[in-house]
Amino acid sequence: MVMICATCAVEYDGDALPQVCPICADERQWVPADGQHWQDLDALRAAGQHLVWAEAEPGRVEITAEPKVGIGQTAQLVHTPAGSLLWDPPGYIDAGTVARVRTLGPVLAVAASHPHMFGVQTEWGEALQAPVLVCEPDARWLGRTSDRVQLWDGDHELAPGLSLHRVGGHFPGAAVALWAGGAGGRGVLLSGDTVFPNPDRSSVGFLRSYPNKIPLSAAVVERIAARLDSLEFDRVVGNFGNAIESGAAAAVQRSARRYVEWVRGDHDDDT
Repeated sequence: MVMICATCAVEYDGDALPQVCPICADERQWVPADGQHWQDLDALRAAGQHLVWAEAEPGRVEITAEPKVGIGQTAQLVHTPAGSLLWDPPGYIDAGTVARVRTLGPVLAVAASHPHMFGVQTEWGEALQAPVLVCEPDARWLGRTSDRVQLWDGDHELAPGLSLHRVGGHFPGAAVALWAGGAGGRGVLLSGDTVFPNPDRSSVGFLRSYPNKIPLSAAVVERIAARLDSLEFDRVVGNFGNAIESGAAAAVQRSARRYVEWVRGDHDDDT
């Protein structure tokens, strides 16, 4: 039996549930005031849980769970002539969406930007007969093991123009996916919340914990910015449908400089 944490929707082996979800007990997340809760995928299905499919741009689909499951991320499905990537998979799966994904061709991988976004990645991997790629430094957060799971690190090419890159920060293994063919060939960066496209649609944020507002150091943000500066993209898409539609590479660098200036103490609103 597969169970998910009700708060983050990460999958666990129902026969070996921990007392509390380790991902939520970590300082980057939270456990509800009334304690740990678990949900059964079969029970969710019986209650009418479903997935919504939306064409975001040619070659990219956004998939969300309705009603929201766990953190409620928007998954990204990128499909290329060589195959597809399911990125930041939802904490729910249904047969209709699996069938729809498979009509687009072979699935190269299921992968997540960081452990908060693991969702039911192994369930997706099994249903799509695809490897589940987990960045090696974050393998300790897996709640369920499988022969589908493959560890990677550094840079990992899935197909020409489609690759994964570890940049760190939010988690040691926090990663992005780069799709060179997106945005009309200008390149799309799928960032999860490794970098977070802000509501102003012209800047991004960097945090160790978003719900608990724990910052990253200036040195870490400088390393993230340097790593992303080596990648070519014009659009950045986060894990909640949030995006910077154009000029994103410059926005990332500008946002990193602003962040570093503030945490270094270059600015003081009291003077």
